Amino acid sequence: MKLLLWASIALVLYIYIGYPLIIAALSHLRRPRAVQSGGLPAVTILIAAFNEEKDIEATLQNKIALDYPRDRLEIIVVSDGSTDATDAIVERVAAGAEVTVTLFRQEPRQGKTAGLNSVVPHASGDIIVFSDANSMYAADALRWLAGSFADPGVGYVTGKMVYTNPDGSLVGDGCSSYMKYENWLRGIETRLGSVVGVDGGIDAMRKSLYEPLGADQLPDFVQPLKVIGKGSRVIYEPRALLMEEALSDSGREYPMRVRVTLRALWALHDMRALLNPFRYGLFAFQLFSHKLLRYLAFVPVILALVANALLLGAGTPYVALFCVQVLFYLLALRGMFTAARPGNPFYVSLPYYFTLLNLACMHAVWRYLKGEKQLLWTPRAG
Repeated sequence: MKLLLWASIALVLYIYIGYPLIIAALSHLRRPRAVQSGGLPAVTILIAAFNEEKDIEATLQNKIALDYPRDRLEIIVVSDGSTDATDAIVERVAAGAEVTVTLFRQEPRQGKTAGLNSVVPHASGDIIVFSDANSMYAADALRWLAGSFADPGVGYVTGKMVYTNPDGSLVGDGCSSYMKYENWLRGIETRLGSVVGVDGGIDAMRKSLYEPLGADQLPDFVQPLKVIGKGSRVIYEPRALLMEEALSDSGREYPMRVRVTLRALWALHDMRALLNPFRYGLFAFQLFSHKLLRYLAFVPVILALVANALLLGAGTPYVALFCVQVLFYLLALRGMFTAARPGNPFYVSLPYYFTLLNLACMHAVWRYLKGEKQLLWTPRAG
């Protein structure tokens, strides 16, 4: 039982601390890549929308106002069977826009992936940018994204997402802390070669590398993996900034995390060949450690708590360790009831978000094992 406890703790520490330290050390062994320069390519921004009347106009105006040459920018909105005023709003904005804005309606509703498959052939840009219907870009975000493709070895670029409060201020804890951690990892992975995970609200790829996907596949997970499989790099550009409002309670955050993780698990299933270290070397190690083990981290987390409980009679150190674990989850429970409260302290929000993510992964793995798939895309509220 002691072996199980310490092995579980060691695995959790490896997933969240050990792997980052290993790749950070490896990144220092790589010589910096030469900075490329070149002109800005033609870009098509794709926005998939389902009943987004609340956000779609602000999102379109944000994209239209981006600092990018007017003659090299177009926007395509694919409305996935929307039943509200989304289509009418898009058409109204398009009529007065100084860049080309086009509406495609997908009927009947088939999901985000099917919608993207249908509109990519109509895109005129050499670079495809994927935006959510509630994604707000910094004015220069598109320049940083598109400029990265001056390097011919780059096939896919993801930007940096930061969460904001409803008043526009940055979220200072919990979810934001997690994203800071993820973005730090992406910076290191970029120096090594390619990142493992991307933000679906601010991604870009070469149109020539786009590959139609199955309706059940998660585009912002599978497409980057396919790009890597074709020998191109997937990189992180932190200067391409996306601001997105944070979900304020677990009732909205939790189902979204379950849905995303379930689709990511199926994506790993479909692209499992990339886990072969003899063919994909370092990236296989990254994919295994950063994604597969992360999605399964709830297993050693639970085993550590159960094994520790069974060892309470083994001495004071085990009692103290158990108390630390119980305190951690009590803080997470407090965070669940105060998630909507601004200024939640770091020592509450981080345990809460860590626990929420692992519970969502456990739920998603259970659905995956039952063979469930989620074909239809829904807004971020889940």
